Amino acid sequence: MLKGDGRLGHDLDPQDRAPKDACGVFGVWAPGEDVSKLTYYGLYALQHRGQESAGIAVSEGNRILVYKDMGLVAQVFDESILGTLRGHLSIGHCRYSTTGSSVWENAQPTLNSSDGKGLALVHNGNLINTAYLSERLPPGSTRATTDTEVLTALLAQDSSRPVEDVAAELLPEVKGAYSLVWMNETTLFAARDPQGIRPLVLGRLERGWVVASETAALDIVGASFIREIEPGELLTIDERGVRSRRFASAEPKGCLFEYVYLARPDTTIAGRGVQSTRVEVGRVLAREHPVNADLVIPTPESGTPAAIGYAEQSGIPYGQGLVKNSYVGRTFIQPSQTIRQLGIRLKLNPLREVIEGKRLVVVDDSIVRGNTQRAIVKMLREAGASEVHVRISSPPVSWPCFYGIDFATRAELIAGSLSVEEIRSSLGADSLGYISLEGLTRATTLPADRLCRACFTGEYPIPIEDDRVGKFVLEAQR
Repeated sequence: MLKGDGRLGHDLDPQDRAPKDACGVFGVWAPGEDVSKLTYYGLYALQHRGQESAGIAVSEGNRILVYKDMGLVAQVFDESILGTLRGHLSIGHCRYSTTGSSVWENAQPTLNSSDGKGLALVHNGNLINTAYLSERLPPGSTRATTDTEVLTALLAQDSSRPVEDVAAELLPEVKGAYSLVWMNETTLFAARDPQGIRPLVLGRLERGWVVASETAALDIVGASFIREIEPGELLTIDERGVRSRRFASAEPKGCLFEYVYLARPDTTIAGRGVQSTRVEVGRVLAREHPVNADLVIPTPESGTPAAIGYAEQSGIPYGQGLVKNSYVGRTFIQPSQTIRQLGIRLKLNPLREVIEGKRLVVVDDSIVRGNTQRAIVKMLREAGASEVHVRISSPPVSWPCFYGIDFATRAELIAGSLSVEEIRSSLGADSLGYISLEGLTRATTLPADRLCRACFTGEYPIPIEDDRVGKFVLEAQR
């Protein structure tokens, strides 16, 4: 395993970071193709799902080589590094930490070797029985403190049996959200939890196969979309093609928040484009929370599709009232205290000539802690807006997520303790409207019983039976 020397910057405002997903995963089996570069481009397409670390594993048939480091995909890899990663199959990962600290040891792919055989694995999601699973391993057998490392060690524990047989026996005991892609020296594997909480899709190359978190990653590498990997399904991909086996009955509960924020707008989920869903959400929001106003503006870019739909439905003109600095991101130098007081202006600045004297509808995708929206309302008023009406294209996020989004506790969620009117007052807005849960669900075209809506309702599709949960559960055991 190789280690690079990239460095990770900081979020501009760690106290009000946007919702983060666990990660993006990618895998390719394609003899004769430059699989490391295909994986690099696939991860580039999935960069929005995790910006803390990135890694790629490859095999030419005899050994697995892993390169990973802290930072964005483009920071971790360059031409010279990719040139050393040769083989016929590859997996890749971009990470946001939801189990274990954000350190190099916890970056993925994880690698485990025994009896001369290797296994590398990447994971999107979060397990809820990690502590229980870790008890099946000898003490000190893992270096990292992630559920992914535990899964890797368990899958590699019995090298005398085919790994797909080990997986089919192990995975029914694994509880939580997991879209897994792993490999040995010759074969690519993929599996999805019985609820299918996190997305995972299968694509076809001219000379091989691809699996990825989102269809957008298939598009980037020129793969044609074949189908979603089914909940409770295990795929094996090698020179014999794609073989499927079921390790559990499907009980679909896809994450509703993927439609709100996590997925790329050019991704398709359950046969419907995410962009179309978000625009429809904006239309529903306009019907549910109309207002007399002069201009609809988005919080760039997450609020843009819903703002378009709101403007279409309401007849209020759509415009750009905020300019985003696209170069302020995770690599931005941590601002000094003096600069920090400027707050959101490092990321956004108002177009005064557009908004001055106007009654504004400001559309955003969610309110987690409220700091960003509060700063935006203040900024718009200072720039001359006569009224500021906030519209949110998700219901109030009131409950923590245990399946791979960093809504850790109710205490850090503004809707966990305040009413809508209290939140409006806290933001300083003239009015505040959230889309209803029913309206959001209808916009996806999926029935409510096929969606995980726990962060809005507190009703968890996979019961949390072990109180040993949380980001640092394995670190607490050491």
